[in-house]
Amino acid sequence: SLAAMIVCVLCIGVLCLLNFLRVSKLPFYFITGVLLWLAMLQSGVHATLAGVIVSLFIPLERKDGEPFLKALYADLNPWVSFFILPLFAFGNAGVDLRQMDLSFLFSSVSLGIFFGLFIGKQVGVFLFSWLSIKLHLAHLPQNVSYKEFYGICILTGIGFTMSLFIDGLAYSDIDAFGHADRLAILLASFTSAIVAYTYIRIVKKD
Repeated sequence: SLAAMIVCVLCIGVLCLLNFLRVSKLPFYFITGVLLWLAMLQSGVHATLAGVIVSLFIPLERKDGEPFLKALYADLNPWVSFFILPLFAFGNAGVDLRQMDLSFLFSSVSLGIFFGLFIGKQVGVFLFSWLSIKLHLAHLPQNVSYKEFYGICILTGIGFTMSLFIDGLAYSDIDAFGHADRLAILLASFTSAIVAYTYIRIVKKD
Protein backbone atom coordinates (compact mmCIF):
# COMPACT_ATOMS: atom_id res chain seq x y z
CA SER A 1 0.00 0.00 0.00
CA LEU A 2 1.72 3.16 -1.24
CA ALA A 3 -0.43 5.43 0.94
CA ALA A 4 0.47 3.46 4.08
CA MET A 5 4.16 3.59 3.16
CA ILE A 6 3.95 7.38 2.80
CA VAL A 7 2.45 7.57 6.32
CA CYS A 8 5.35 5.41 7.55
CA VAL A 9 7.88 7.81 6.05
CA LEU A 10 6.09 10.79 7.60
CA CYS A 11 6.07 9.10 11.02
CA ILE A 12 9.79 8.40 10.74
CA GLY A 13 10.32 12.05 9.84
CA VAL A 14 8.42 13.10 12.99
CA LEU A 15 10.52 10.72 15.09
CA CYS A 16 13.70 12.17 13.58
CA LEU A 17 12.52 15.68 14.48
CA LEU A 18 11.65 14.64 18.04
CA ASN A 19 15.11 13.16 18.44
CA PHE A 20 16.81 16.24 17.00
CA LEU A 21 14.91 18.49 19.44
CA ARG A 22 15.61 16.04 22.30
CA VAL A 23 11.94 15.84 23.22
CA SER A 24 11.69 13.82 26.44
CA LYS A 25 7.92 13.44 26.67
CA LEU A 26 6.93 9.80 26.21
CA PRO A 27 3.40 10.46 24.80
CA PHE A 28 4.93 12.03 21.65
CA TYR A 29 6.88 8.84 20.90
CA PHE A 30 3.96 6.63 21.92
CA ILE A 31 1.41 8.31 19.63
CA THR A 32 3.85 8.45 16.71
CA GLY A 33 4.83 4.83 17.33
CA VAL A 34 1.22 3.65 17.29
CA LEU A 35 0.56 5.48 14.02
CA LEU A 36 3.74 3.99 12.55
CA TRP A 37 2.70 0.50 13.67
CA LEU A 38 -0.76 0.85 12.12
CA ALA A 39 0.68 2.21 8.88
CA MET A 40 3.19 -0.64 8.65
CA LEU A 41 0.45 -3.16 9.35
CA GLN A 42 -1.53 -1.76 6.41
CA SER A 43 1.51 -1.44 4.15
CA GLY A 44 2.36 -5.12 4.12
CA VAL A 45 5.67 -4.66 5.97
CA HIS A 46 5.94 -6.63 9.23
CA ALA A 47 4.51 -4.34 11.91
CA THR A 48 7.06 -5.36 14.58
CA LEU A 49 9.65 -3.26 12.75
CA ALA A 50 7.82 -0.17 14.03
CA GLY A 51 9.09 -0.88 17.54
CA VAL A 52 12.67 -1.16 16.31
CA ILE A 53 12.39 2.13 14.40
CA VAL A 54 10.88 4.01 17.35
CA SER A 55 13.62 2.79 19.67
CA LEU A 56 16.31 4.11 17.31
CA PHE A 57 15.01 7.67 17.67
CA ILE A 58 14.53 7.87 21.44
CA PRO A 59 17.22 10.27 22.75
CA LEU A 60 19.71 9.08 25.34
CA GLU A 61 19.55 12.33 27.31
CA ARG A 62 17.21 15.23 27.97
CA LYS A 63 18.14 18.78 27.03
CA ASP A 64 19.53 19.35 30.53
CA GLY A 65 21.84 16.37 30.22
CA GLU A 66 19.80 14.10 32.50
CA PRO A 67 19.46 10.49 31.26
CA PHE A 68 16.17 9.88 29.49
CA LEU A 69 16.49 6.43 27.92
CA LYS A 70 17.65 4.83 31.18
CA ALA A 71 14.74 6.35 33.09
CA LEU A 72 12.33 5.28 30.37
CA TYR A 73 13.66 1.73 30.54
CA ALA A 74 13.12 1.63 34.30
CA ASP A 75 9.53 2.88 33.91
CA LEU A 76 8.59 0.48 31.13
CA ASN A 77 10.42 -2.63 32.37
CA PRO A 78 7.68 -3.85 34.76
CA TRP A 79 5.00 -3.46 32.06
CA VAL A 80 7.13 -5.30 29.51
CA SER A 81 8.18 -8.10 31.87
CA PHE A 82 4.85 -8.80 33.55
CA PHE A 83 2.28 -7.87 30.90
CA ILE A 84 3.54 -7.39 27.34
CA LEU A 85 5.91 -10.38 27.11
CA PRO A 86 3.48 -12.87 28.74
CA LEU A 87 0.70 -11.58 26.47
CA PHE A 88 3.01 -11.90 23.44
CA ALA A 89 3.97 -15.45 24.44
CA PHE A 90 0.33 -16.41 25.00
CA GLY A 91 -0.71 -14.92 21.68
CA ASN A 92 2.01 -16.82 19.83
CA ALA A 93 1.42 -20.11 21.63
CA GLY A 94 -1.35 -21.02 19.20
CA VAL A 95 -4.04 -21.43 21.86
CA ASP A 96 -7.51 -20.91 20.38
CA LEU A 97 -9.93 -20.08 23.21
CA ARG A 98 -12.98 -19.86 20.95
CA GLN A 99 -13.51 -23.63 20.89
CA MET A 100 -12.14 -24.28 24.37
CA ASP A 101 -14.25 -26.12 26.91
CA LEU A 102 -13.35 -26.19 30.60
CA SER A 103 -13.66 -29.98 30.59
CA PHE A 104 -10.66 -30.17 28.23
CA LEU A 105 -8.39 -29.00 31.05
CA PHE A 106 -9.42 -31.97 33.19
CA SER A 107 -8.62 -34.61 30.60
CA SER A 108 -5.88 -37.12 31.42
CA VAL A 109 -3.56 -35.52 28.87
CA SER A 110 -3.96 -31.97 30.20
CA LEU A 111 -3.63 -33.09 33.83
CA GLY A 112 -0.58 -35.16 32.98
CA ILE A 113 1.08 -32.19 31.29
CA PHE A 114 0.15 -29.79 34.12
CA PHE A 115 1.40 -31.98 36.97
CA GLY A 116 4.40 -33.12 34.94
CA LEU A 117 5.56 -29.52 34.64
CA PHE A 118 4.43 -28.16 38.00
CA ILE A 119 5.20 -31.16 40.24
CA GLY A 120 7.54 -33.28 38.13
CA LYS A 121 10.00 -30.50 37.31
CA GLN A 122 10.47 -29.24 40.86
CA VAL A 123 10.69 -32.70 42.43
CA GLY A 124 13.00 -34.02 39.72
CA VAL A 125 15.36 -31.05 39.85
CA PHE A 126 15.49 -31.10 43.65
CA LEU A 127 16.09 -34.86 43.96
CA PHE A 128 18.82 -35.01 41.33
CA SER A 129 20.47 -31.88 42.77
CA TRP A 130 20.31 -33.35 46.28
CA LEU A 131 21.79 -36.62 45.01
CA SER A 132 24.60 -34.76 43.20
CA ILE A 133 25.42 -32.85 46.38
CA LYS A 134 25.47 -36.02 48.48
CA LEU A 135 27.78 -37.69 45.94
CA HIS A 136 30.05 -34.59 46.06
CA LEU A 137 29.49 -33.89 42.38
CA ALA A 138 28.08 -30.44 43.20
CA HIS A 139 27.46 -28.18 46.19
CA LEU A 140 24.89 -25.63 47.30
CA PRO A 141 25.74 -21.96 46.79
CA GLN A 142 27.19 -20.23 49.82
CA ASN A 143 24.66 -19.27 52.54
CA VAL A 144 21.83 -21.11 50.74
CA SER A 145 19.81 -23.79 52.52
CA TYR A 146 17.89 -26.70 50.98
CA LYS A 147 14.67 -24.94 51.93
CA GLU A 148 15.69 -21.85 49.95
CA PHE A 149 16.99 -23.95 47.08
CA TYR A 150 13.63 -25.67 46.74
CA GLY A 151 12.11 -22.33 45.77
CA ILE A 152 14.41 -22.25 42.75
CA CYS A 153 13.33 -25.78 41.89
CA ILE A 154 9.69 -24.64 41.78
CA LEU A 155 10.71 -21.93 39.30
CA THR A 156 11.90 -24.58 36.82
CA GLY A 157 8.27 -25.31 35.97
CA ILE A 158 8.05 -21.95 34.15
CA GLY A 159 9.91 -23.11 31.03
CA PHE A 160 6.97 -23.29 28.64
CA THR A 161 8.70 -22.42 25.35
CA MET A 162 10.55 -25.72 24.99
CA SER A 163 7.48 -27.58 26.27
CA LEU A 164 5.36 -26.02 23.52
CA PHE A 165 8.04 -26.88 20.97
CA ILE A 166 8.23 -30.55 22.04
CA ASP A 167 4.43 -30.72 22.27
CA GLY A 168 4.09 -29.47 18.70
CA LEU A 169 6.59 -32.04 17.41
CA ALA A 170 5.14 -34.95 19.36
CA TYR A 171 1.43 -34.46 18.80
CA SER A 172 1.13 -32.51 15.55
CA ASP A 173 -0.52 -35.39 13.67
CA ILE A 174 -2.71 -36.72 16.47
CA ASP A 175 -6.29 -35.47 16.68
CA ALA A 176 -6.58 -36.26 20.41
CA PHE A 177 -4.14 -33.51 21.27
CA GLY A 178 -5.35 -29.98 20.59
CA HIS A 179 -5.23 -26.58 22.20
CA ALA A 180 -5.95 -27.94 25.69
CA ASP A 181 -2.46 -29.40 26.08
CA ARG A 182 -0.90 -26.06 25.13
CA LEU A 183 -3.11 -24.24 27.60
CA ALA A 184 -2.12 -26.77 30.28
CA ILE A 185 1.54 -25.91 29.63
CA LEU A 186 0.85 -22.19 30.05
CA LEU A 187 -1.20 -22.75 33.21
CA ALA A 188 1.54 -24.92 34.72
CA SER A 189 4.13 -22.24 33.99
CA PHE A 190 1.90 -19.53 35.48
CA THR A 191 1.18 -21.65 38.58
CA SER A 192 4.88 -22.39 39.04
CA ALA A 193 5.70 -18.68 38.93
CA ILE A 194 3.02 -17.72 41.48
CA VAL A 195 3.78 -20.58 43.88
CA ALA A 196 7.55 -20.02 43.65
CA TYR A 197 7.18 -16.31 44.33
CA THR A 198 4.93 -16.93 47.34
CA TYR A 199 7.17 -19.71 48.69
CA ILE A 200 10.35 -17.67 48.39
CA ARG A 201 8.73 -14.66 50.08
CA ILE A 202 7.64 -16.86 53.00
CA VAL A 203 11.06 -18.51 53.31
CA LYS A 204 12.85 -15.16 53.26
CA LYS A 205 10.69 -13.95 56.16
CA ASP A 206 11.74 -16.99 58.19
